[in-house]
Amino acid sequence: MCFGLYGQTTSRQGARDTLMYAGLTDPCSSTIIRYVPKYYDELDAVLRALADPTRRAVVERLAKSPAVVSELAAPFSMALPSLMQHLRVLEDAGVVTSEKHGRVRTVSLRPGALDVLHLWLGEQRSPAEHQADRLGIHLIRTSKEV
Repeated sequence: MCFGLYGQTTSRQGARDTLMYAGLTDPCSSTIIRYVPKYYDELDAVLRALADPTRRAVVERLAKSPAVVSELAAPFSMALPSLMQHLRVLEDAGVVTSEKHGRVRTVSLRPGALDVLHLWLGEQRSPAEHQADRLGIHLIRTSKEV
């Protein structure tokens, strides 16, 4: 039994005709299309934030301990407002948090901020490892035949 576009039960042929019109070929396939908008939006934001070497260096420094902005700016040859823009990108992506106490702004790495990246990398590792395993098996088989 298959379901049509709006959840109504239809015959397999009727559902196929309806979904082929929508651009899908097999309405009853066992393939599950997974798209979680929040997950991918968060992943994209983290990857964009970490694309810049200055921001990666800031994250590496904050992994050791929280720091004030002037301390974070010291290793870079850039104006303080430029560093603040980098920090804003990291904060908007949810990688860091900042607190202002008087005239001092302290920045810290948000706990679990890179978990979404770790999860995505883990998902990508499995298919790659399976392909490597299949390649190894193929090479072993072909070397025995020669």
